[in-house]
Amino acid sequence: MRPEILFPFFKPITTLAGVGPRISVLLEKITGAHIVDVLWHLPTSYVDRRFSPTIAEAPDNTVVTLEVTVMKHFPSRNRPAPYKITCFDETGPLELVFFNARGDYLQKQLPEGETRIVSGTVERFNGILQMTHPDRMGTPEERDAIQTVDPVYPLTAGITNKLMGKTARAALEKTIPLPEWLDPAFKDRKKWQDWQDALKTAHAPQEEDDFYADAPARERLAYDELLANQLALALVRRTVRKASGRSIKGDGRLRKQVRDALPFALTGSQEEALKEINDDMGQPLRMLRLLQGDVGSGKTVVALLTALNAIECGMQAVIMAPTEILARQHMETIEPLLEGTGITPVVLTGRDKGKKRTAILDQLEDGSAQLAIGTHALFQEDVGFHNLGLAVIDEQHRFGVHQRLAMAGKGKHVDVLVMTATPIPRTLMLTAYGDMDVSRLLEKPAGRKPVDTRVMSLERLDEVAQGIGRMVSKGARVYWVCPLVEESDKIEVAAAEERFEHLQKLYGDRVGMVHGKMKGTQKDTVMAAFAKGEIDVLVATTVIEVGVNVPEATVMIIEHAERFGLAQLHQLRGRIGRGSAASTCLLLYGAPLSENGQARLKIMRETEDGFVIAEEDLRLRGAGEVLGTRQSGLPEFRLAQLPAHEDLLAVARDDVKLILEKDPDLKSARGEALRVLLYLFEEDASVTYLRSG
Repeated sequence: MRPEILFPFFKPITTLAGVGPRISVLLEKITGAHIVDVLWHLPTSYVDRRFSPTIAEAPDNTVVTLEVTVMKHFPSRNRPAPYKITCFDETGPLELVFFNARGDYLQKQLPEGETRIVSGTVERFNGILQMTHPDRMGTPEERDAIQTVDPVYPLTAGITNKLMGKTARAALEKTIPLPEWLDPAFKDRKKWQDWQDALKTAHAPQEEDDFYADAPARERLAYDELLANQLALALVRRTVRKASGRSIKGDGRLRKQVRDALPFALTGSQEEALKEINDDMGQPLRMLRLLQGDVGSGKTVVALLTALNAIECGMQAVIMAPTEILARQHMETIEPLLEGTGITPVVLTGRDKGKKRTAILDQLEDGSAQLAIGTHALFQEDVGFHNLGLAVIDEQHRFGVHQRLAMAGKGKHVDVLVMTATPIPRTLMLTAYGDMDVSRLLEKPAGRKPVDTRVMSLERLDEVAQGIGRMVSKGARVYWVCPLVEESDKIEVAAAEERFEHLQKLYGDRVGMVHGKMKGTQKDTVMAAFAKGEIDVLVATTVIEVGVNVPEATVMIIEHAERFGLAQLHQLRGRIGRGSAASTCLLLYGAPLSENGQARLKIMRETEDGFVIAEEDLRLRGAGEVLGTRQSGLPEFRLAQLPAHEDLLAVARDDVKLILEKDPDLKSARGEALRVLLYLFEEDASVTYLRSG
């Protein structure tokens, strides 16, 4: 249960003054549903209203706060015309300009003959100083409240900065002091404020330095968030580690059969990874290992040989993928390799219903299905196993920590191997996995050719569309990826449909399309047609990013490549270059390209090393963007900024080690405060590991 001291923080935002049902829907989009979410929504810049010159001294295009006498109102005669009010001070005139104004409101706010304070941006028009729609207006008694520094917040349509600021102030008023969870000596050394004061300071910037990652208030809050993250991971990991495992050491007969059937020798990295995994499985502790391998580095074979180790010991194994396309593709890769071994793998996805599903569940329950491949459908409560020994979770970053554990809970002492083709920078590795054991596949299988990557302007799109005809006539198969549209899936699908129609006019029914809004069966049908060569050009949204395998595809065209993150571009490029033919990737960009966009596309041209790309992506875009954390299961930090706070992450990790050595059950005064911290950052699930562990 959440501690009572935190109840005020988790009240709905509708309990704040001025936030009704309509506003709350808009606010939730940018903050979240609770008061604590508003607290984490920090300003990103500010407007300084402290400059108060005379009218004559006010520079153009500057925010100023002026004391003026209101002279006369000139209401607009028709709707489009502005409502004007002339004012003056001892140095000259000022004109206030309002569009779509309510005259009665302005007469009340700015009565003729009275002195008023107005604040806003001024500019000269025909030699007269003008202020259009002042941001603030008030009496001379209200000067101190007006002549301040206004924080500027990230906004969404329908939410003004004024409303956001008012909501943030209302949320801050609801805060109460919390017990100190920081090590006192460390806090003193850093000269950090208490948590509540740091929060108030971060919401009240006074100068540019207050927005830097190393501003003391922001640094303190970032450290709190990283400490909660590292503590939660350590508790989960300790639970997994503490659970005794079973020593799994197969006799190697099935693995030998499969190795003999492989049309290639394993790479040095694959052999090394298998040795590390087998050593782990042989221990009487539960395995929790991450296998990181770039696109096409041969993770599926490692997963299969690992699964066979468990099956040789009379256990069952599952291989879990994030999408149906990928699960069925694993099945297609694995099934032929198991011929003659007596093992018939089963596949279970959300699409399997009725009698078919019941039959598969029965096979898992009685142990006759030794290897299951599937999606998160394998997690569901009614899925039981006879004797599950190993869970392999592919594209790990699509599943959260707790889903990993749910899979491990499907059997007794289940070993877990998680795999990702997304090279994750070391900093993010620590936030997502703590100090998990890692194996890396660094080589590409023999015979893979480098992909020729070129960068071109979108203005040459028609030329590219015509050019793919020549490539197709030589037997090439082409992926055409449509631009990423953040705001809406609908627009993304519309973009794909438009490109599909354009290419269909040129190449008829040799063009197919897949996007996220299609039914699984439809997607599979189109993908199968592309794999068989019944269609030559596949127009797609990013659904093809993960794991689709068509060795004959040798051309990848990505529209508006500047909208994609490096990790995503790398994943997409990894869909080609899987066969022996030379492959080409065209990155089409929309002008003008930002400096950041140029740097990203340059890196794509220069290297195919996923780990180099991942580190560069983190440096250029920060962690919030890398891997598109929103859909990735990687923690999405609200206060910490990586890599800027990388050093704090290392400190937090070391701090957690010491805490759990001295106070494993978090029973001391600091331990109790740390429990509050976990709940504050909604790491509720990890607190249960304290009790259960």
